[in-house]
Order: sequence, then structure tokens, then C-alpha cells
Amino acid sequence: MTHHKTEQISLSRALINQLLTHAQSGNGNEVCGFIASLSGKPVNTYPVPNIATPADKQFEMEPSAQIGAIKIMRERSEDIFAIYHSHPTSAATPSPTDIVEFNYPEALCIIISLNIQGVLEIRAYRIIQSQVIEVSIKAI
Repeated sequence: MTHHKTEQISLSRALINQLLTHAQSGNGNEVCGFIASLSGKPVNTYPVPNIATPADKQFEMEPSAQIGAIKIMRERSEDIFAIYHSHPTSAATPSPTDIVEFNYPEALCIIISLNIQGVLEIRAYRIIQSQVIEVSIKAI
């Protein structure tokens, strides 16, 4: 895994709080969804139900909700900025499954970890053809 950070993204504190709140609502299961951008700026989160089994170790977006979220983004002229999901019991680094199954090379992979008691970790990655490059996140 490559660890040089060249790219930086900015996420509003409100958006980060939405992600953390969603992650905490998973009751031990991974949560997932989209972050949409307008003119390159992340603006909205679109939570999508996780239908994976077991849901505590992986995620799979519920297809009709995934399509519905993408449709709303298109209607609002938004782009897919990132796919996010949580890791309830592991660090905010992509698992081998995350890397193999990430099919959005133009989007970021954002992972929220609930592993550390009292400290929430959120990290972003570009995953392109199984290459993982971390992107730094600046809270604004």
C-alpha cells in the first residue's frame, strides 16, 4: 500500500458529523453511502442500506436505494464524490475486499472507523486498479 499523501480534500464539519452519526447508528454493522459534490465541492451525504452478510465485516449497497440516490444526485446536478462506509471494529484502512470490490475509480473511498474508544477516525483513499493512495482530509 502506498502511503504518500499528495492530494488533499476539504470536508465541512457538518458533513463529517453526518458521516460519524451514520457510522454510529450501525449498531456494530458497517454503514455505507455516497457523498455527492457540486462543482467539485462535497455537499451532501446519501446513506444507503447495507444488505451484506455478514454486515459487521463488509458492505453491499441495497440496489434500489443505490439507484435512487444516484438519480437524486443527477437531478441536483451533483457528482459522486466518494463512496463511504464504516469499519465498526477495525482501522479506517481499506480491507482486501474493499480494494477488490471498489468500482468507482473517479470517486474517493472514505472509511469511518469506530474501533478506537472515544476517538473516531475518518480517512480517504483513491483506489484505482487495486492501487491504494491515501488522500488527506481537511475539516473546514
